Amino acid sequence: MPDRANTSSTPPDTYTAVFDVVRRIPCGRVCTYGEIARLIGRPRAARVVGYAMHRCPPGLPWHRVINAQGRISLPADSTAGLAQRRRLEEEGVALIGGRVDLDRFGWPDSD
Repeated sequence: MPDRANTSSTPPDTYTAVFDVVRRIPCGRVCTYGEIARLIGRPRAARVVGYAMHRCPPGLPWHRVINAQGRISLPADSTAGLAQRRRLEEEGVALIGGRVDLDRFGWPDSD
């Protein structure tokens, strides 16, 4: 099975752009895959953002990236999913019923 994260249709600068946006997400806020795609000028490329996140460099605040429903995309009982939830809660992001209120914690602000 081919590694979809390394397809020739995804230029390396796209991943760099994703990582640059993720670095800008403030502590205590979250951003969706789709919003990151929009911010890098590829509004229909949320899946590409997900591929990039599989390759994120050390120190990147990966835990601040969630899906459009306000949920953590990783399995809830996985080590990474539990770590993401813990990190978000440590930053003051509330998860109620497994969801983040994007109106309250979403970044960038939608005004």
